[in-house]
Amino acid sequence: MKITVCIGSSCHIKGSREVVEAFQEQIKASGLDDKVELSGTFCMGNCQKGVCVTVDDELFSVSADTVPAFFEEHVKAKVTA
Repeated sequence: MKITVCIGSSCHIKGSREVVEAFQEQIKASGLDDKVELSGTFCMGNCQKGVCVTVDDELFSVSADTVPAFFEEHVKAKVTA
């Protein structure tokens, strides 16, 4: 599974660095380093939606505070199913 976080200027201002760090923590804590690839990209074209994240090409908007619940629902549940 591939998670891509926007690190363009708008998302950076909205906290993309903290989102990346939160995803790194979740991946490590879940022991999914070998099943989840985390990467960054510049503008995804949805600046108004906050920190943009794609999971296997499906677009979402997250914040550092919502990453744990998002990870459980959209990543861990699918990878471990």
